[in-house]
Formats: sequence, C-alpha cells, structure tokens
Amino acid sequence: MNQLFFKINLNKYGELKQAIQKERRAFWTTALAFVILTALIYGVVLYYNGIMARKVDNRRQLLSDIKQEIKSYKENDQYLSSKDLTNIAEISTDRIFWSKKLVALSEKTSDKIAITDFSFKNDILSIYGITRMDKNEKEFDLINAFIESLKDNKQINSDFEEIYFVKSMRDFEKDVEIIRFQIDCVHQGANTGKRRRQ
Repeated sequence: MNQLFFKINLNKYGELKQAIQKERRAFWTTALAFVILTALIYGVVLYYNGIMARKVDNRRQLLSDIKQEIKSYKENDQYLSSKDLTNIAEISTDRIFWSKKLVALSEKTSDKIAITDFSFKNDILSIYGITRMDKNEKEFDLINAFIESLKDNKQINSDFEEIYFVKSMRDFEKDVEIIRFQIDCVHQGANTGKRRRQ
C-alpha cells in the first residue's frame, strides 16, 4: 500500500505578510516621491510665475510713466513730434566736436609741418599745410607719415572714415624751398558721389 505524504509550509503566512508589507512600502515610497516631485514642480511654477508677474507689473508701470510724461509734455507745450525726434537724432549723430578734433590735430602735427588753412565743405575737411624740403628725406614721406598718424588717431578717425592726400606743389618762401599740400578728411555718411579720390 502506497503512503501519501503532504508538505505543509508553516511560514506561508509570514511570507504573505512580508510581501504585503513590501508592496505597502513600495506604494508609499512611490506616493511620497510623486508628492515631492509635484510640490517641486508647483514651487518652480510659482517662482517663475512670480518673476513674470513682477516683470509685467514693471512694464505696466513703465508704460504708465511714459504715458504720464507724454501727457505732461503735451500740457506744457513741450511735446516733441516724431519729426522733432528725427531732427534731434540727426543733429546728435552728425555733429562734430571741433575743439577736440583741433587739439588732436595739433598733437599729431610735427614741428616740420605747419597747418596754414582749413576748409569744411560737403562733409569734407580739407587741411592745407606746408613743409620744408629736406634733401635727406623723400618729398612725400613726411606727408604720408602725417596722414597715417591722423588715420591712427581715434579722435579724428571716429568722424572721418577716409583721409587721403589730394595734391601738392613746390614753392619758395624767403628763398627756402617748401611743399604746399592738401589733405582731405571725408566725414562719415558723406555722399560717395561727391568724394574726391586720391
């Protein structure tokens, strides 16, 4: 006669309880992570929302101030039209501070060169000068060096984008041979069709 044997797991309840506890821990860990992540996202959204709200408020305040200022100009007969603003902008960009230019020009003029005359017409500054002939120096070396020094000076080249030699002629002054020369400085924005080329 065959005997029947049964295997009884006495720890089944304990294993089931551990599995339930493990599932609960996993659930609460997931739920806690979800809550923390949601809180972080909500906090970030609130932070950027506050920044944008402050920017909007600042823009609204700026717009209100501008409108109020325009209104005060109109009431005080100080209102500037778009044409007035355009004219002011043109004057601001096209003006030349001659005192600073003349100081820079005097600093760049060597003892061997004398400036005799200036002329500003059609946005071209013409500089007329003389220099004594030197047998040890080529005729145009001194003039070319003078032109290069003007080109390298920020005070001058900021308003005159092109500086070039125009003409020269030999002359005598009290039995001394000299060179009379002309240098042109073209103001920025000048009509290119009216420029004189070297």
